[in-house]
Amino acid sequence: MPAPPAASWRRHAAAAAASSSTRKTLLLLLPVLLLLLLFVLSRAPDLTLSPAAASSRHLSAGVRPFDCYASQQASPVFASLVEGVPHPFFYSLADMGALPDHPHKNIARILKGKRFRKPDISETIQQLLGGKVGIGSRGVVVDVGANVGMASFAAAVMGFRVVAFEPVLENLQRICDGVYLNRVQDQVVVYHAAASDRVGNITMHKVIGRLDNSAISATGAKLAFKANEEIAVEVATIPLDEVILDAERVVLIKIDVQGWEYHVLRGASKLLSRRKGDAPYLIYEEDERLLQASNSSAREIRAFLSSVGYNHCTRHGTDAHCMKN
Repeated sequence: MPAPPAASWRRHAAAAAASSSTRKTLLLLLPVLLLLLLFVLSRAPDLTLSPAAASSRHLSAGVRPFDCYASQQASPVFASLVEGVPHPFFYSLADMGALPDHPHKNIARILKGKRFRKPDISETIQQLLGGKVGIGSRGVVVDVGANVGMASFAAAVMGFRVVAFEPVLENLQRICDGVYLNRVQDQVVVYHAAASDRVGNITMHKVIGRLDNSAISATGAKLAFKANEEIAVEVATIPLDEVILDAERVVLIKIDVQGWEYHVLRGASKLLSRRKGDAPYLIYEEDERLLQASNSSAREIRAFLSSVGYNHCTRHGTDAHCMKN
């Protein structure tokens, strides 16, 4: 039986009133929603690879953190997880081998469905940070001569903040790959510079096909791979003491710079002079041939370290591990 006309009118009036009320509510809520959206966007992570800690650094040398999002993406990309470490992480290859006939061994592993082989330094870093060096702290790890980030990302995926230095652009681009893949843009700050004992510029000798052997010393760059092409490039230099803030708790410094270690250490005199308990654990490459190619020596380094209180060093292969007793 059809509804009486009066009842039908009342239903339409009620529906119209409800619709009008809904529109008014939405109009009233719109400014609130817009303010909420702006707040959320303002809290979004910075995607320039320069976390808040980096933006507050006092850089008298004018060297700014490298901006991954403003740099050109390297190609092709061969990246994978690392096998055999407690905290797996990705890294991306800078040296591919001779494609297509003689690819890098890790590319062959990808094709077989395997992860990248474990780098020794990655295992060492995670063992130290998981033990007495990292106990009670999620401080800063400084990676000098970061290459493609095998030490940096080993620390970052454990929750440590990382300040890395890498003068070779091709390696920096691969560090950017690792930042994206490991989701650590808020933890890793990288500088396109060579750590040294003074602010300025210096000529570096880049070894094509073995970028990990690039060195400031032309002789050092040629020691292992004499047949590889070498390109001289100018890079910025900056001391660690110009970058690391006094208030930052640095738990570990790793230095692998093909013979330039003495100059890096001299540029970190203030950092290394911190008292026992606050002074970082130190790992540096102590290859006498490379050191002599840069006009320094292991004896000179040990004497300097002793002068700032590092009187306990042990050898692990070609690396030295030092701490304050």
